[in-house]
Amino acid sequence: YCSKTKKFTYFRNKKIDTLNTHGTGCSLSCAIASYLALGFKIEEACEKANTYVNEAITSGSKYKIGKKTGPINHMYRIIKD
Repeated sequence: YCSKTKKFTYFRNKKIDTLNTHGTGCSLSCAIASYLALGFKIEEACEKANTYVNEAITSGSKYKIGKKTGPINHMYRIIKD
């Protein structure tokens, strides 16, 4: 929400069929804070963080870790499948 323009910004992604979503909330908030610390404005920081978490979920969906909800793949940009 932008207090100047009184408008909301929505970020939409396609649903990823996976149980590996553990840590998405913490990862999103940490990514937003990191992009803000790098000097990005709030809307761009949120957009970049959203993309990062979405890609981490997509990459993590390939793995079977544990019995139920597994983690997202935070290292997807480094690890080559």
